[in-house]
Amino acid sequence: MLNLVSAGLESMTTRSVKQDRIIAAIDLGTNSLHMVVVKIDPTLPSFSIIAKEKETVRLGNRDLATGDLKPEIIEKAINALRRFQEVAKTANAETIVAVATSAVREAPNGRDFLYRVEAELGLSVDLISGQEEARRIYLGVLSGMEFNNQPHIIVDIGGGSTELILGDSQEARSLTSTKVGAVRLTSELISTDPISDAEFQYLQAYTRGTLERSVEDVLSNIQCGESPRLVGTSGTIETLATIHAREQLGYIPSTLNGYEFSLQDLRYWVNRLRKMKNIEISTIPGMPDKRSEVILAGAVILQEAMTLLGMESVTVCGRALREGVIVDWMLCHGLIEDRLRYQDSVRQRSVLKQEDKYHINLEHSDRVAVFALSLFDQTQGTLHNWGDSERQMLWAAAILHNCGHYISHSSHHKHSYYLIRNGELLGYTETEIEIIANLARYHRKSQPKKKHENYRNLLSKQHRQIVSQLSALLRLAVALDRRQIGAIARIQCEYIPHSQELQILIFPSQPDDDCALELWSLDYKKPVFEDEFKVKLVANLKQAPVVKI
Repeated sequence: MLNLVSAGLESMTTRSVKQDRIIAAIDLGTNSLHMVVVKIDPTLPSFSIIAKEKETVRLGNRDLATGDLKPEIIEKAINALRRFQEVAKTANAETIVAVATSAVREAPNGRDFLYRVEAELGLSVDLISGQEEARRIYLGVLSGMEFNNQPHIIVDIGGGSTELILGDSQEARSLTSTKVGAVRLTSELISTDPISDAEFQYLQAYTRGTLERSVEDVLSNIQCGESPRLVGTSGTIETLATIHAREQLGYIPSTLNGYEFSLQDLRYWVNRLRKMKNIEISTIPGMPDKRSEVILAGAVILQEAMTLLGMESVTVCGRALREGVIVDWMLCHGLIEDRLRYQDSVRQRSVLKQEDKYHINLEHSDRVAVFALSLFDQTQGTLHNWGDSERQMLWAAAILHNCGHYISHSSHHKHSYYLIRNGELLGYTETEIEIIANLARYHRKSQPKKKHENYRNLLSKQHRQIVSQLSALLRLAVALDRRQIGAIARIQCEYIPHSQELQILIFPSQPDDDCALELWSLDYKKPVFEDEFKVKLVANLKQAPVVKI
C-alpha cells in the first residue's frame, strides 16, 4: 500500500474517525471513464486502492457540426456510470466523488448531460477547469511518489488536453492545461492510415506550437540550480511504458510506478508507429483495446513536450487525477494537515490572489465578507439551511464582488461576473465558480432573473436558490459598509417568528456616528432580501449610553 506519509502527510486532525473509510472517485475523461475505489486509513493517513474500473466511451468524439456530445455516447456513458455505481456500492463506498474534464467542459450540451446524470443516477458530477484538473493531478502524483523536497515536472496526456505542472513537496508552482490531447489531435489532424508525411509533420509542428506557452510557464518557475525530474501519468504514457518494457525486459512489471524510459526510446517508437497501419498497431503486445487508434498522437505530444522541456527521460507515476480527487476529498474533510496544510488553503489563497490582481480595496472587501458571514451565521437554521460549502462561496463572492471596477465603474457588477467566471479560481469546481460569479453579479442593481443568461446557466434549481438567497445577504453586507470606512463595528440579528421579522441591531464603531448613510443604504437594498426570505427587515442603531456628570 502506498502511504501518503511519503508525500509529507504525517498526521491527522482530531476530527478524523479512527476507522477505515471507503470512497470512490470517478473521472469522466475525453477518452475513457475511470473509477477508483479506495480504503482510507485515517490514522496514518493513507489510502489503498481496492478496485478499479474503466470504460472507453470517447466523450471527445463529438458532433463535428455542433460540438455536442453525441446521444449514443451519452447513453453509453450513463450506462458505464450506472455500472460504476454498482461496483462502488458492492465495495461499501460511503460516497462517490465524480469530476468531468475537457470534453464535457467544451460541449455546448455538456451541462445538460451532467444534469441528466444527476436526475437519472443521483450522481453529482463536478465540472472542473483545466487548471483545477492540473492541481488535482499534482495532488494525485504527490500521494504516490516521493518528491524529496525537489521540484518535479508532471506531464499528463489525456484525450482532450495535456496538463504540464511544476511542483515540489509543498506546493504546485505552475499549473497549466493545453488543448492538445490524443483523441482531439487524432480526430482533427489525422485522416490517413498510416499517417502521411505531410500530416505527420503538421501534427508535430502544431503540437509543439500549442505546448510552447505552457512549457515557458513551467520553465520560468524553475529556480537557478534546480534540476527537476519529469513524471508522466495516465493512459498514453502508461501504454508507451508497457510496450517499451515488454520489448526491453521481455515482460511487463507488476507495477509501472517508477518505470523510466528515455526520449531516445520514445523517438524510436514514434518513428515505428508512424509507419504502421492502425490494424498493425493494435497487434503490438501490451497495446490496450482502442488505444491503438490514438497512441501515435499521444506519443507525439509526449515527444514534443520532452523536447521543449529539455528532458531526456520520463518516469511513470500510476497515480493521477482520480487519486488527486481522493486526496482533495481528504483535505476537505480534515484527514490531512501538516505539510499539505498549504494545499488545504488553496481556495482562500486563490481568491486573495485575484483580489490583489484586480486591485480590490482589501479593507472594504474584508469588512463586507465579515458582515456577509455574520448575516449567514445568524440566520442559519431560521431563514436558510445552507452549510459550510455555501458559506465558503459567499465569502469568496464578498471578497471579489467589486473586482469589476478593474474594467469600469459602470456596470461593474457585470464585469465582476466575467472576471470571476474566467479567473481560474483554484480549489473550486466550475459550478462553484459559476455560483460565486453570480453572487457577485447580484450584489447590486437587479435581483436574479431567469431571463439573465448567467443565472439561467446554473445547473439546477438548488444552485439558483443559493444565488438568490446568498446574493440577498451580500447586498445587505455591502450596504453595511456604504462609506467604506468601517463605520459599523458589528451587527446582532434576531428573528421574530410570529411577526416574520428580522431585527438587526447595529453597533457603530464611533459612539457619535449616526451611520445615516449605512442605514439609508440598508433600507434601499432590503426589498430584495425581504422578497426572497418573506420577512420584514428592521434595522436599529445601538445608541451609546448617556454618561451622567
